[in-house]
Amino acid sequence: MLTKKNILPMTTLLLGASIWGVAWYPFRLLQQAGISGELSTALTYLIALLTGLILFHKHIRLSKIRGPALPLLLGIALCAGCASVAYTLGIIHGEVMRVLFLFYLAPLWTILFARLLLAERLSKHGYAIILSSLIGALLLLWQPGQKLPVPASYGDWMGLIGGFMFALTNVLVRKDQQHDIRLKSLAAWSGTALIGFSVALMLDNIPDLLLLQPETWLLLLNVGFLVFFLGLLWQYGLTHTPANQAIVILLFELVVASFAAHYLVNEYLAAKDWVGGLLIVSASLFSARVNRDRA
Repeated sequence: MLTKKNILPMTTLLLGASIWGVAWYPFRLLQQAGISGELSTALTYLIALLTGLILFHKHIRLSKIRGPALPLLLGIALCAGCASVAYTLGIIHGEVMRVLFLFYLAPLWTILFARLLLAERLSKHGYAIILSSLIGALLLLWQPGQKLPVPASYGDWMGLIGGFMFALTNVLVRKDQQHDIRLKSLAAWSGTALIGFSVALMLDNIPDLLLLQPETWLLLLNVGFLVFFLGLLWQYGLTHTPANQAIVILLFELVVASFAAHYLVNEYLAAKDWVGGLLIVSASLFSARVNRDRA
C-alpha cells in the first residue's frame, strides 16, 4: 500500500530507472565525438567524484576510512570501476537490449557471491533464480552455427562481465558495514575513474582534450553531473524501499531502454532474445524473495 512515507523513495527509484534507460545514448554521442568509451567513463565519473568531494568533504575523515574494512572499500572501488567501464563499452559497441539483459544476470552472480562471502543459504527461490537465469542466458547467447552458447560479440562479453562485477560490488557493499554510503559512493566513482583512465592509456585512446569542441565538454559535464545525481537517487531509493518493491521498479529501466533503442538507434531483438531476456527479468523478480539466512 502506498503511503506518503514510501511514495518519495519509490518515485526516486522510478526516475532513476527511467534516466538509466536512456543514459547509454550520451556515451554513444561522446564516442562519435572522438572520446572512447573507457575515457568518457573515466571523465564523467571523475566529474561525479569531484562533485562528491566538494559536497561531502566535511564527512571525509581518515579515521573513518582506515580499519579492518579498508580492503572491502578498495574492493568496492575496483569492482565498481570494472562494472561501470564494461557496461559503457557494452552499450557503445553492442546491441543495447542484449547488453542490458546480460548485465541483469547480476542476481545469479549475487547469489553465488553471497554464499561465498556472506555465508548466506540458498533457498528454493535461489535455485529458481539460477535455473531461470541460465536458461535465459543460453537463449540469448546461442547463435546458429555455434557449438556452444558463448558471447559472440565484444558487446555481449562486456555486458556479461559488467553484470558479474556489479554483483560482486553489491555483495561487497553489503559486507562492508564500517563505511557509510558517502564513502562507498566516493570509492565507486574513484575506482571507475582510475580504471577508465588506465584502460584508455593502455589502449592509447586519449586524444588531445584541448581540441574537443565546447559542446563535447558541455556534454561531458552534463553526463558527469547526471552520474552523481543518479547515484544519490539510487542510494536514497534503495535505502527506503523494500527489496521486493525496489527490484520491480528498477526493471523499468529495461522498458525505457527498449523504446529508446528502437527510436534512437533503430535496434531490434530477435524473438528468442526477448524470451531469454524475459527469463532473466523473471530471475531478477525472484531475487527479491531469496532467503537471507546465515549458514
